[in-house]
Amino acid sequence: MPRSVHVLALGVFAMVTSEFVVAGLMPQMAQGLHTTVPRIGYLITAFALAMALGGPLLTVALLRVPPRRALLVLFALFVAGNVLAACAPGYGVMVAARVLTGAASQGFFGVAISLCVRLVEDPGRRGRAVALVLNGLMLGTLLGLPLSTLIGTHLGWRAAFWAITLLALVAALCTVAGVPAVAPAAGKGELRSEAAPLRVPRLWLTFGTSTLVIGATFSAFSYANPILTGVSGFAEGTVPVLLIAYGAATVVGNTVVGRLADRWAPQVVLAGLALNGLFLACFALFTDVPAAALGCFLGIGLVGVTLNPALVTRVHRVGGAGPLVNTVHSSFITLGIVLSSALGGLALERWTLRAPLWLGAGLAVFGLVTVLPEVIRGRGRGRVPAEAGAAAPAGCAP
Repeated sequence: MPRSVHVLALGVFAMVTSEFVVAGLMPQMAQGLHTTVPRIGYLITAFALAMALGGPLLTVALLRVPPRRALLVLFALFVAGNVLAACAPGYGVMVAARVLTGAASQGFFGVAISLCVRLVEDPGRRGRAVALVLNGLMLGTLLGLPLSTLIGTHLGWRAAFWAITLLALVAALCTVAGVPAVAPAAGKGELRSEAAPLRVPRLWLTFGTSTLVIGATFSAFSYANPILTGVSGFAEGTVPVLLIAYGAATVVGNTVVGRLADRWAPQVVLAGLALNGLFLACFALFTDVPAAALGCFLGIGLVGVTLNPALVTRVHRVGGAGPLVNTVHSSFITLGIVLSSALGGLALERWTLRAPLWLGAGLAVFGLVTVLPEVIRGRGRGRVPAEAGAAAPAGCAP
């Protein structure tokens, strides 16, 4: 696997660590910004909205820019946003900082995944290359989130944002040194050609499944800290350890899904949604039983965001692997975070800390409805050639 693919994974790791940092520091940030935990939860919503809306706009603006240079522009915006967050005097400035970092993160994901496909010459290895880049997301959960939570707990939540800023600068330097300066793909760079796959209705249904998969997962994850400490009875100091265990589960799940996605993408998504819905419902029922709550929490990590390689494979088979398609897909994934964090915050304010978990179980059921017909019809059965899985023309994939 080219070294540049690992470098791209490092960039994703930095972006995801910033995306998740609020989830691990909700009580501390609420106290420091003189607000409430539900309002801090809305920072996740603001970040996700910026990803969903601002990411595609940034991608369109950078279509004619060589990929490595585009990544560096996005790094610069990301660093500026995290510095602003570290210095934020109040809640309003923090919202602005999260919007800036969210848009930069989304643009980065789209450009990085598209570039990853181009950097791997062997079509048969492109699926695994994408899974490797997405491992940056899983490692962000395994290492980035608990480490930033640990830093924030002991040195203050502002120190966590400074640490992420340093990590992003290191990733940017590695990108300069380790990612080749390639030109925009032939025939690409024009908005019309990049947007052509978006006219395929089936692609939008595939996007919708991704929204529900991630929405179900983040209904629990966004409020994991207050749920585990406020209802399950775990001490606040154990949260980083629990998040490390959750992250380890995501790495295991991503590895398994990455190896199955090329051949069984719809079936993998169906099975993952069913298990995720079961874990979420059991978590809601047994939240006050520490062992059961922890087991369900780890189960959600095993079958939640780890479905990303299968979700990406389904999208590439329908719409190709262009940066705009990847960014719009990421926007729909992020829409799941918006949906779950916003509705979860409202449910938490009106009912109890268990309410976001029931919300997640419901979203998983809706997700099953969107993918079940594809599995019944047999779509996706049999191995799809790697060329199709990585860059099939819109409407030509099975």
